[in-house]
Amino acid sequence: MGTETFFRGHSDARYELTPSLLRKWDNGDWQFMPSEDRLCKELLIAHHDEFHGDDYCFDRLVRMQHYGLPTRLLDVSGNPLVALFFACSCKPDQLGIDGEVIVFQVASDGVKYYDSDTVSCLSNLSNLTYAQKNDIDLSLDQDAFNATDVAGKLLHHIKSEKGFFEGRIVPDDLGSIICVKAKRTNTRIKSQSGAFLLFGHEAALPDAGQDGIEISRVTIKNKAHILNQLDRININATTVYPSIDQTAVHLRDQHQSPEPVRMATSTTSDDHPEV
Repeated sequence: MGTETFFRGHSDARYELTPSLLRKWDNGDWQFMPSEDRLCKELLIAHHDEFHGDDYCFDRLVRMQHYGLPTRLLDVSGNPLVALFFACSCKPDQLGIDGEVIVFQVASDGVKYYDSDTVSCLSNLSNLTYAQKNDIDLSLDQDAFNATDVAGKLLHHIKSEKGFFEGRIVPDDLGSIICVKAKRTNTRIKSQSGAFLLFGHEAALPDAGQDGIEISRVTIKNKAHILNQLDRININATTVYPSIDQTAVHLRDQHQSPEPVRMATSTTSDDHPEV
């Protein structure tokens, strides 16, 4: 009682619970973070019509995540079987690698919705330049923080979607990780019972979880057998990725005739095949 449960599947149990935007190279350098604002703006410029109906920055981040752009979102699902599918879904030569289903017990009062003020604050970090993010000092008290230039820049972006928002940003919120339920604006979010963990400024999720988010793990073996079982209850690429291209691939693989067995060819004494 008092919690909601979400799930995430990793095809390799060694994967970390880190959004693509916050991943680093082996030497510790960011892969994408310094370009976050440019990545978002360039995609909006190239495909503005796709984002026309998105009211909030969070909505745009969800759509960008859907199309594969690195964001500060980590997908989770309310459906454990969908997470199990992802834990087993991999290339044929990786079926022997242990997968993992991560279970998140999130305090119900900590689950936010797409129109939350806190969600707006964290999402609009994506509109700040890398230099501006480096000016963020979360150790300041609320009044001192809101008097800084970078808080003014962030407030400007927040007010563009919420004109009524007061300049009272809470520094502790900006460094948090929150679970957000998104609008089900596309078939993929609908089919995967989609929700997201939204990572704030320099936020990291410990392996054991944090206050309000309890984490446990299930190791997944025998992936091929589990995928067959899931398919029998209609959990497969067609239903998890409900697009025509994924459906076509699934049908192709499901109905392909088996490769005929090659018979050994006998040879004559002069090593030429018999006719």
